[in-house]
Amino acid sequence: SEAERGATRNHALGFVYQFHHLLPEFTAIENVAMPLLIRRTPKDEAYAAARRMLGDVGLAHRLEHTPGELSGGERQRAALARALVTRPACVLADEPTGNLDSQTSVEIMGVFQKLNETGITIIMVTHELDIARFTKRNIVMRDGKVVTDIRVENRLHAEEELAKLKQAAEAIQMIPS
Repeated sequence: SEAERGATRNHALGFVYQFHHLLPEFTAIENVAMPLLIRRTPKDEAYAAARRMLGDVGLAHRLEHTPGELSGGERQRAALARALVTRPACVLADEPTGNLDSQTSVEIMGVFQKLNETGITIIMVTHELDIARFTKRNIVMRDGKVVTDIRVENRLHAEEELAKLKQAAEAIQMIPS
């Protein structure tokens, strides 16, 4: 039935979008707990899971902030935490770095890489070729058809790329103006 398919979809999949779709009147922890509360998870359990998930994405210090009080990267990490709080087997991400600066994009890719290492499948749509280099596999589609399906050679690792960005920023600060 449609209800059963919807229940399976909501348990097996997590969704992350280009625009975070956080509810502006709710705090980060309330936004992340929402999927569990909708499932009728007891409130204390839902908030404990949301707190853990926000900690996992580096937002333990921003639990009580509304989306308007969070940076773009923090909003996207909160949206990722919301997608993960139900412990899905697969995360579908539609342009998750599309509105982010380079460093924040690499940070988000680092979160995805760590999730993938734990066994969660990440299916991501991106038009950013540099972001696609963080993945294990690239499937290029055109007009709804698969054009190429290749394993990524020389895959980028977010931790290494973040270290390079930090070094570059430090080098720029050492240059006298």
